[in-house]
Amino acid sequence: MKVNNLRFRITAAGFVMGILRYIQLKNRLDKPWLNIVSVASFSIACFGMTIVGNFQLFELGLIHDVGTLMTFGLGTLYCWMQSYIMLRVNLKNEGRAVAISRFLLSAAITLCIILKQALVVIPHMHSVRCQWALVMFFLIFMGTFAIEFRHCCFDVVCRDAVEHQSWPEASGQHQELQKSHTVLCLNTLSSDLHRTS
Repeated sequence: MKVNNLRFRITAAGFVMGILRYIQLKNRLDKPWLNIVSVASFSIACFGMTIVGNFQLFELGLIHDVGTLMTFGLGTLYCWMQSYIMLRVNLKNEGRAVAISRFLLSAAITLCIILKQALVVIPHMHSVRCQWALVMFFLIFMGTFAIEFRHCCFDVVCRDAVEHQSWPEASGQHQELQKSHTVLCLNTLSSDLHRTS
């Protein structure tokens, strides 16, 4: 039970990181479809992680292999796309150095996938070693997002709606709050906001 809970947390953390990355780059790309395809591929890769974690190889091998393909195939696509996007966006003039390191990590991930497929026929544990190296390279790649995330602040705002007009000041701007829904808003603030506070 604890293992499945840990897998869910890792998958959820990865999914949230992908969404935050999408929000961070939303208004900075000249080709917004790159960002949309990137977050969609990463979301499907995260779903593939849940499949890999919940369906064991020796019990339901086909489903496990589909999850592996989703995770590693679309995860690799995400890595290559994010490397290219970082080169294009060049956040805080750190884009080239970060993009080069991400391209190298993407190449290492791709090489691990190719080696894993080539070494499957050998009866030793070499393909498993490649798979674990692949996972480690993915985690290092995700860790490189800390470079850009340090320049942003993400706020989650949740407001309750005003249900009735019992307050005398329930006119004007307060009438906007009378809608019967909860607002969830993610705002990306630049580092200029931090300098003013």
